[in-house]
Amino acid sequence: MLLINISANSSSNLNFSSFEEFGLPAPPNGVEAEINNDVILKFDDEEQAIIYAAQLENLSNDLHDKQSPQYIALSDIIMAIRNDDFIQSYER
Repeated sequence: MLLINISANSSSNLNFSSFEEFGLPAPPNGVEAEINNDVILKFDDEEQAIIYAAQLENLSNDLHDKQSPQYIALSDIIMAIRNDDFIQSYER
């Protein structure tokens, strides 16, 4: 299982409630909330996380307002996945 943390202190201030409020698609293994309001994305493996990030990139490209909270949240999630050490090692 691969867990990727999205900090509630990110530029979007994404937390579990706003994740649900924005109607963002959950990864295949779901999402959990940490006690500090961070969002934890759950994946079987790195490949599944990379596919999810690509899906989010497609979704963000379809948004017209690039300043919207949803767009900023999607960007934070994508960056957290792309910057994860396990993902970076997998892609090499």
